Amino acid sequence: MTQTLRAPFDSAHGDKSMERIIADFPILARPTSRGKRLVYLDSAATSQKPRAVIQALVDYYEQYNANIHRGVYEIAQRATDEYEHARVKLARFIGAQTSEVVWVRNTTEAINLVAYSWGDHNITAGDAILLTELEHHSDLVPWQLLAQRTGAQLRFIPVDARGIHILDDLDRLLDGCKFVAVSHVSNTLGTIAPLETIIPRAHAAGAVVLVDGAQGAPHLPLDVKALDADFYAFSGHKMLGPTGIGCLYGKRALLEAMPPFLSGGDMIRKVEYTRTTFNDPPRRFEAGTSNIADSIAFGVAADYLTALGMPWVREHERALTGYALERLAALEPRGLAIYGPRDPQRSSGVISFNFADIHPHDLASILDTEGICIRAGHHCTMPLMEKSGWSATARASFYIYNTEADVDALYEGLEKAARVFHI
Repeated sequence: MTQTLRAPFDSAHGDKSMERIIADFPILARPTSRGKRLVYLDSAATSQKPRAVIQALVDYYEQYNANIHRGVYEIAQRATDEYEHARVKLARFIGAQTSEVVWVRNTTEAINLVAYSWGDHNITAGDAILLTELEHHSDLVPWQLLAQRTGAQLRFIPVDARGIHILDDLDRLLDGCKFVAVSHVSNTLGTIAPLETIIPRAHAAGAVVLVDGAQGAPHLPLDVKALDADFYAFSGHKMLGPTGIGCLYGKRALLEAMPPFLSGGDMIRKVEYTRTTFNDPPRRFEAGTSNIADSIAFGVAADYLTALGMPWVREHERALTGYALERLAALEPRGLAIYGPRDPQRSSGVISFNFADIHPHDLASILDTEGICIRAGHHCTMPLMEKSGWSATARASFYIYNTEADVDALYEGLEKAARVFHI
């Protein structure tokens, strides 16, 4: 039976409601080894999982563990039904048709699928591929390799000192461009890309557009049809789901024209000794035994976010980011440098910073002694770091289970770091 999720809060969205949301995440109830309350501020790397998602995994393995699309016995039929119903849930979540949603392991695999299956058959020498200076390595390296294979040229939409896209020269950059890949939200700076400008102008120039939605789908209301993206890629583990599962949305006509990325079982219609007829999308791109349990649990994660309402998620994070920027600004005279947009309307739940001469890894270690989890490093955006003159940054990222108390804890942790380093 498909699991039904209760709404985790009432319409008031008050403190009591936040308590109910937090209570849905078992890990947040456990103290750290030092006896501190866990303050998890690294959701841009991976989100925590609500009990309903965890239970969905347990239910699959305890109640109907079987392979899909083959067995006629009861539990195999149930596994198939739950697996395909999860695809329906994800399609509804992003505003797509079910036949346009391909299961993949993660955003990285989705982008590579497009680079090899669409890119190798459509990009040729002399074509241009347009990216932005904010791209994660997973939305940069596949296109570098495609350019090397085909002789295409890479171009980049620049960003200013705050990480805001500079579109003054967009039409020139799009001239002769066949493909555009852009992150919906920067994982390093939180910048929200102006897709409402980039996508129609890219289409007017004859380019196909892929959106890296790893940081977009978990945090922003999303309708891929209204957005008019040709491809949209996102991961389960960044939006309350398990690791090892993600989705690629592709417009049906594009998917139908693309050859398989991987070959083997389940992506075939008929196999003969010397030739094979392939399945229709999306199964054409889903070779081998599928990640059944995690797909089903990803569907439950989509249920959870749907019950919350993505407009509420966006508003909660916008308000929390605004509060964090206001609190952390008090440390700027002591050497705290905050990067990225300062307007919470232009960013999504991510704040990158450095504090005086404290190395980000040392800063993260000190915060860890207080139970505070942040990320430190280059965040898989090494070219952006080099362009900006940063060797690394510290990054705090927020999600639905974070509160102002978590921001206050971050502030107090930074105060402790300042005392340790005599700032």
